[in-house]
Amino acid sequence: MIHSKKLVDEVPNWLRLYDDGSVDRTWTGPPEAKFIVESVPSHEEFIDEVATRDIIANGNLRIRLYFPKRISNDEGKLPIFLHFHGGGFCITESDSYMYYQFYTKLVRFSQVIVVSPFLRRAPENRLPAAIDDGFSTLLWLQSIAKGDVDESWLKNHGNFNRVFLIGDSSGANIVHQVASRTGKVQLDSLQLTGGILIDPGFVRSSRSKSELEKPMSPILTLEMVDKLLNLALPLGSNKDHPITCPMGGGAPPLSGLKLPPFLLCVAEMDLMIDTQMEYYEAMLKANKDVELFVSKGMTHCFYLNKIAVDMDPNTASQTNALIARIQEFVEKH
Repeated sequence: MIHSKKLVDEVPNWLRLYDDGSVDRTWTGPPEAKFIVESVPSHEEFIDEVATRDIIANGNLRIRLYFPKRISNDEGKLPIFLHFHGGGFCITESDSYMYYQFYTKLVRFSQVIVVSPFLRRAPENRLPAAIDDGFSTLLWLQSIAKGDVDESWLKNHGNFNRVFLIGDSSGANIVHQVASRTGKVQLDSLQLTGGILIDPGFVRSSRSKSELEKPMSPILTLEMVDKLLNLALPLGSNKDHPITCPMGGGAPPLSGLKLPPFLLCVAEMDLMIDTQMEYYEAMLKANKDVELFVSKGMTHCFYLNKIAVDMDPNTASQTNALIARIQEFVEKH
């Protein structure tokens, strides 16, 4: 008798989980938005002044590199951005079009190299798998800096004394976690210079005022937040877990963490802005070096929505302002 698999859970438009453990991430939302989640093949030739390369590190970790066209060969080496993609720890990848279109723009404008690992995703790999992958990628960068591993783009053009962590949504949570881990180890031949957290997925198990009052966006609804985190957090955990609530009582005290300077970027109309601001206030109280940038009138990860960026001049200008603020932070450090 053929057993037909049954749907156990789903995140509408994005993900379906079946009783045999299989996961289907085929986009089922509006067809006109499908291109945003599709993979963009790597291209080592320059397209719009950016080249990309996919490599395998440590035998099992896939990484996408974004590299800008240099204006001349005698310039100094470029800062390195170690990027962690978002998606509630469950959806999207480093080569998804939504990330490709933003990070090629960032690379071109800011003249940085982006290193973006394909993080293991839940529910197949629950947390802390994605954080382990993020930290492993940092150690892999260190091995290139020390000369133990050869990667020509990074070795020839990357400045290992200026490595920044950057991530959006759940990827920003990973920035905090990887920076916290890094503060406990002695890095060799590599300097972690800063962290850039964009619209982090910081929440509590109780609903915040902004979760109840801010408008849902095409990229984020409360149902999505709840379902994705339920699939991603360690079994038996709730949203007060340190990964989703680093400013909460269940997390290590922020004052005891050795962290680089942080830039926290938030969107004024993000459902999670109240808890993001709670994190900011807690970081200040713990005497951490943290700067704040607010995108006025914008919703969660607005700059990843290419349709809005193309159709709405305000979204486009706010995206450019965000990139300019990131560049300013990098130049300062």
